[in-house]
Amino acid sequence: MYVDPERNRTSGNLKWILQYCKPDLPRVAVSVLLLLINDAMAVTMPLLAGLIVDQVIGARHLDILTRICAAMIVVTLVRVISRYIYQILMERFGQNSIYRLVSDEYEKLHELDFTYFNHTRNGDIMSRMTSDTEAIRHFLCWVSYQATDCVVMFLGALCVMYTIDWRLALALTCVTPFIFILTRALSKRAAPLFYAIRNSLADLNSMVEENIEGNRVVKAFVREDYETEKFDRHNDDYMQKNMDSAYNNRKFMPWLDGLGFSLQLITLGVGGFLVIKGHMTIGNLVSFNSLLWMIDGPVRQSGWLINDWQRFGASCIKIRRLLTAESRITEKPHAEESVRHAVDIQERVGVRKPESVSPDRMSGEIRFDHVSFAFPDDPETPVLKDLNFYVPAGTKLGILGETGAGKSTLVNLIARFYDPTVGTVLLDGIDARDWPLKTLRNQVSIVAQDTFLFSDTIGDNIGFGAGSSRSSDPAYIRRMAGIAGADEFISSMPEGYDTIVGERGVGLSGGQKQRLSLARALADDPSVLIMDDTTSAVDMETEAQIQEHLRHMETRKTVVTIAHRISSVKDADLILVLEHGRIVERGDHEHLVAAHGRYWEIYRKQLGVESGGSQGFEE
Repeated sequence: MYVDPERNRTSGNLKWILQYCKPDLPRVAVSVLLLLINDAMAVTMPLLAGLIVDQVIGARHLDILTRICAAMIVVTLVRVISRYIYQILMERFGQNSIYRLVSDEYEKLHELDFTYFNHTRNGDIMSRMTSDTEAIRHFLCWVSYQATDCVVMFLGALCVMYTIDWRLALALTCVTPFIFILTRALSKRAAPLFYAIRNSLADLNSMVEENIEGNRVVKAFVREDYETEKFDRHNDDYMQKNMDSAYNNRKFMPWLDGLGFSLQLITLGVGGFLVIKGHMTIGNLVSFNSLLWMIDGPVRQSGWLINDWQRFGASCIKIRRLLTAESRITEKPHAEESVRHAVDIQERVGVRKPESVSPDRMSGEIRFDHVSFAFPDDPETPVLKDLNFYVPAGTKLGILGETGAGKSTLVNLIARFYDPTVGTVLLDGIDARDWPLKTLRNQVSIVAQDTFLFSDTIGDNIGFGAGSSRSSDPAYIRRMAGIAGADEFISSMPEGYDTIVGERGVGLSGGQKQRLSLARALADDPSVLIMDDTTSAVDMETEAQIQEHLRHMETRKTVVTIAHRISSVKDADLILVLEHGRIVERGDHEHLVAAHGRYWEIYRKQLGVESGGSQGFEE
């Protein structure tokens, strides 16, 4: 949806960006002072030139020529030095302001919840972080002082011109209303064009980012030509949007340039007439003509400055929309004190032993109390329906169900990536919404289906979950890798734990990536470990070893396992079978097999009973 930048300007684009500029405003004050000095020197130079014509050439006062030339040299040096310094200061001012802005954008991205990223394209986010911030940097570093310079030069030169000859100055002033009308029209038409360019660039970035990430799929299906055609369509649209802006410039820029040239014609025509009539000296006309560029330049540049202003406005709209986005998952005020108070109450009534739970450490008890959930963008379609179950601390929960049954959504509620629509998720008897988010997610680690590895060493990828305290301890990292069944294949690599992993784990098999992700989660030493189909790409022998290692860990953990094969959950203390967001069966392995229900059907299919096939489990 297009938002009118003119309306947005009144709501405070400049006021908004000022908060990022405040620490560097002393630099701006010095820059403005130097800019005024520079423009004062620029105005002085034509006056000295006129003095040479009238006094040296006309009146033959040759004795003052040396002094005037020396003054012109000094004026030029002062102007060059002042201009150089204020440009450097303004560049530093802009870079510092953008640094603070980008830092805020990046921190905001970490605050936002899954719902925001579910509905925002990566390319759009990247455009805000790059091209939009660059447009704002350009405005702060260049447009701001250039516009100020134009205004000061235009007004300063006009004032000096009036002191030289008011009649000729008045003739030039008559052109200014037309300049205002043209720049106003250019501004109104440029606003939607730059907003369209911004959106088209975001579409192009999203398409390219998606194509790079999915390049293996493209090659596997030999769809390079199709993707190239799709890129060409987006690229053509981006080009057309820029051409629309160029056509808008073509419509107005010649008129602005024409008005600039008309100033020269007026000066030569009217000024020449006044000299002929004796109302003006030749020296004054020379000074007047030398000042003309200070009027002509701002007139011609006004169109380009208006374009940059509209580009700045369009970028501000997008970035402000990001920074004002609200996360649905928020931490309650004084959450830590609230949890501490709840823990004290539990200890007093004897519900918990003092050492079993603290505001910084959970025991791992999980309870779902009549929990239902629907995604915010589709509240009429519940994904989970009236879930009730209890998992004691240190026990194992297994979850089975067909694709789309709501298994991953269920565990996302435990880590509070979403909040339940109805009901309560309790961790150690305390509502998950009451826990500090940092504590909650430190204590609940999820090894997701979609394994993600950073382009870094294997050791650093595992250490990412350990935090600053243990990430640099090679022995600890190796022990976690051993529990996850990863130490053997890591040690066989030429550089071992110092092996660089390609982007998103390129070069590793699916099973290797899953084991590294599990090691990273274990390195966090969570109270609740959630494995979302974590061993699906691992052979059954390795999976059995991993399960055995998890059972004999030093610290007791509540383990939640989502799986499609029975072998992954048959040792669980409680197994839930989900269908369409409901629990249709629950119990341990023996109980569910004896019940001859849905679990039994999955069990005998995986045993190959129906087809008389091979023994053992298959994925």
